[in-house]
Amino acid sequence: MQNKIATTRFVTLSTYAANRPVKGGVVTVLDSSHEARGLKLIPTYSRALKKNSIHELIATDELDKKPGDTADRIAYLAFFEVTRGGCILVGETLFVDGRAVGQIIGFDETHEPNHINIIIGVKKRRTGPQLKIKVGSKIKFERA
Repeated sequence: MQNKIATTRFVTLSTYAANRPVKGGVVTVLDSSHEARGLKLIPTYSRALKKNSIHELIATDELDKKPGDTADRIAYLAFFEVTRGGCILVGETLFVDGRAVGQIIGFDETHEPNHINIIIGVKKRRTGPQLKIKVGSKIKFERA
C-alpha cells in the first residue's frame, strides 16, 4: 500500500503526454438521480479500459470535485461497451453521438471487478433519457 501511495504522488496529469480517444457504444440507458450518493473518487487520474469491457457513466454538477473527493449529487447516464480500448484521463471530454456532455472528474470502483463508474462533471445534471442518449449511441473520450 505504501508504494501505491508514493507512486500516486508523482503521477500528475502532465505525465500523460499523448492519448488516443477511447470509443464505445451505449448498451443500457439509465434514468435516475440522487442527492447523497457518496461516490468515492479514487486518487488516480487514469483508468485503462479494455476492448469489450462495460462501464457506467454518471454525471455530477459538483464541478469542484477531483480524484480523492466524494461526489453526492449525481444523475445516471448509461452503461457502454468499449469498442476501442485505451486509457481515459481526468479532464477528457465525454462525447455522446458527437455532442460534448462534460469532462471526466474521477472514477469510483464501488462495483469492481464488474465495472468502474466514470464520473463526468456537468453544468446541469441530467439523466440518460434527458440527454437523449439511446441504446447504440456512440461514446468517445477525448482531450478537448
